[in-house]
Amino acid sequence: MKKRLNRRDFLKKSSAAGFGMALGSMARGGSVSLRQPVLQTEPVDHLVTPPMETVRMGYVGIGSQGSGHFRNLLRIEGVKIIAACDIREERIAWAQEECAKAGKPKPTGYSKGPEDFKRMCDTEDLDLVYNATPWEWHVPISVKAMETGSHAATEVPGAITLEGCWEMIEASEKHRKHCVTMENCNYDRTELMLLNMVRQGLFGELLHAECGYLHDLRGWKFGTAYYPHDWRLKYSIKRNADLYPTHGLGPVSQWMDITRGNKFDYLVSMSSPSLSLKREAIKRYGKDHPLAKIDYALGDVINTLIKTHRGQSILVTHDTNSPRPYSRKILIQGTKGLARKYPEEKIFIEGTSQRHRWEDLSQYAEQYKHPLLTSLEEKAEGAGHGGMDFIEDYRLIQCLREGLPMDSDVYDGATISAVVALSEKSIAANSTSVECPDFTRGKWKTRKPLGIVTA
Repeated sequence: MKKRLNRRDFLKKSSAAGFGMALGSMARGGSVSLRQPVLQTEPVDHLVTPPMETVRMGYVGIGSQGSGHFRNLLRIEGVKIIAACDIREERIAWAQEECAKAGKPKPTGYSKGPEDFKRMCDTEDLDLVYNATPWEWHVPISVKAMETGSHAATEVPGAITLEGCWEMIEASEKHRKHCVTMENCNYDRTELMLLNMVRQGLFGELLHAECGYLHDLRGWKFGTAYYPHDWRLKYSIKRNADLYPTHGLGPVSQWMDITRGNKFDYLVSMSSPSLSLKREAIKRYGKDHPLAKIDYALGDVINTLIKTHRGQSILVTHDTNSPRPYSRKILIQGTKGLARKYPEEKIFIEGTSQRHRWEDLSQYAEQYKHPLLTSLEEKAEGAGHGGMDFIEDYRLIQCLREGLPMDSDVYDGATISAVVALSEKSIAANSTSVECPDFTRGKWKTRKPLGIVTA
């Protein structure tokens, strides 16, 4: 086998040079053009693997979000949780007790430090490794899973560096294993309905979308909900970027066929001042506390504007430091009309809606209800985030058991996750436009868009 281009060394050296990752020539009158690594693997068009009656699973990271997925998976037919891994022994005990309550065998526990997932992967005979850990562990766990013969599923974002995105893709292509970024908002009721509307042509040709993650997390960043409790705060201290783009971009990318007939072309990001976290630290701890003396890197509001190959625009907002109601700022607009989700669900369709007036989106709910909701709404009741967590977990297992391509594959996950690093690069370069990598290496031109699937 030929020795591959020393991609990691190249990326590290270019990081030191100034913008953070592999920068190439300037294009488009001043935009940053990325030099993509040359992999020895080939893109896989809609990966399918042999169906399996039972999915033998190892689970890593059983915290707040992880415990919700763990419970979901215990309710899904065809799942056998073989192993559970967490740095806290009490969470292993919790997982074993949950399995016992469900009438299922207790999984083997792995809790000998943050890298004990490696021992789990090397020891157990697993089909799938699912992880809900702090962000920096998503890529190492997923890559180790694929290297040891398992499919991988990870909480969002799938990767927080461009190098990490390429590592996931390379491992998936080399080992022919699924690597799924588990974006639950793809399966929320309204987002699924809007996908159905898009596929039926209700909005005409798509022109523009808005989305984001606008969630006051000050109490979480300075509180004890996370474990380790300060891991998310650390990113706010050291990185000025859209740290969490996928909740909005996941659904929008599906509507706009990104990686499947369309692609992100380039983006521009801007940051507001970073004021709220320091003020919150002073309020909580006093002006002499170490957290009150930190200069936080993360701007209170990050706006990123993405241009697609088809010429569409996408505005993505990240706002997790300032006081505000929760929103994902969902809006989809086309040549025949538009719809929004926040602050109220509204729609306007030319020729149907009263001129210059919104209609309630609920009036269209039954006609455009997505078949996944029809099939799974009752089963998903009571699950996390209004049931969408259960639906995404169910679809993951269904695709593995039936040998189907994933609704969102490694290229989709890398594309939406890459906005973390790309937005950081743009902000650091005075909001210069940055070209978006083509993780499919040209396959986006022939890959088929996601259809209206059902359970």
